[in-house]
Amino acid sequence: MDFSSLNLAPAILKAVEGLGFKEPTPIQAQAIPVALTGKDIIGSAQTGTGKTAAFALPILQHLEKPGRLRALILEPTRELADQVAEALGRFSQHTGLRIGLIYGGVGYGNQREQIQRGIDILVATPGRLLDFMDQGEIHLAHLTHLVLDEVDRMLDMGFLPDVKKIVGFCPSKRQTLFFSATVPPEIERLTSWVLRDPLIIEIGLRRSAAETVTHALYPVAADQKHELLLALLEKTHYESVIVFCRTKMGADRVAASLSHLPHPVGVMHSDRSQGERNEALAGFRSGKYPVLVATDIAARGLDIAGVTHVINYDVPQHPEDYVHRIGRTGRAAQEGDALTLFVAEELPHVEAIERLIQQKLPRKKLDNFPYKFTALFEEGHTVAHTRTRGVRTAKGYSFGARRR
Repeated sequence: MDFSSLNLAPAILKAVEGLGFKEPTPIQAQAIPVALTGKDIIGSAQTGTGKTAAFALPILQHLEKPGRLRALILEPTRELADQVAEALGRFSQHTGLRIGLIYGGVGYGNQREQIQRGIDILVATPGRLLDFMDQGEIHLAHLTHLVLDEVDRMLDMGFLPDVKKIVGFCPSKRQTLFFSATVPPEIERLTSWVLRDPLIIEIGLRRSAAETVTHALYPVAADQKHELLLALLEKTHYESVIVFCRTKMGADRVAASLSHLPHPVGVMHSDRSQGERNEALAGFRSGKYPVLVATDIAARGLDIAGVTHVINYDVPQHPEDYVHRIGRTGRAAQEGDALTLFVAEELPHVEAIERLIQQKLPRKKLDNFPYKFTALFEEGHTVAHTRTRGVRTAKGYSFGARRR
């Protein structure tokens, strides 16, 4: 199958072919024909599989020409909104349709000017959209298309009340498209009142790890975790690496500690200004920052090519987030490496990840690193062993450290 077989309008097909797209990805091949019929869709596919084109191309075809605001695409983060708006601009370059982009963290002036000039398709984050709606500057009365993108991430970030409020202002007669990497029960409950008889399109295992990624777990005593990260970065041949931290403060602390590296390090989390986040992401993509230290804000949806390594400095507390994080590498059939540092109290999260992806992740030790003893080095050590042999603390179980 190629794009010419999907019955796309000449202007849209011209843009797609001009961008060098040859064959649709599986989610595109299945979703585009259905969306062109006007039917509601729940599309589930891993990050990096082309979900944006799967909903963007049918919407562009339905709208045909400029008019009024008729399509709304909700995104959980500013970076995703910016990325989707940019893609829509490329896809719509021969149609005359106007793409709007609004998100928080920046001033209202330029966004207000966009709205006043006129928008056919609006890409927005929920909070800033509600701001403009409350001010009476955006109305959804003529909406014909609603897209909720990266829905699982939107729910994780606490946007469900805002999303419900926005949906309440949308006409009941519309096409609604849900796209998400996973479809947990919360989303299934949401779909019951947002969508009408949707077709479910699932591409691949919703919670599987990429087969092109090599996994490795590095047990370490808690007070040596940072030291081990530095040693791994020094001894690993990488072209670009994302270091994931659980908290914003932790990301800042790790990034500051890497200042001795022979190249600059980018930092990305939600407390950074939008200008700082844009600069970090652009710098990582261009190679200015071979290392990007980030929270899970960088784990989903962002189009970042060529990431050779992912290092989990903190084990994610939700096992699905492990799949999203390591999905930053091993993309487009390229090989990648996922390295995870973990201490005793993180062992339950490690075991939850292994149950989710249905494979045992190999434990490794870095050669010539001066490890302190931790019971995690004992073969077959599990949470059950931790509970019977560990020392109970307020945060869980830990082990007394002694030199090997």
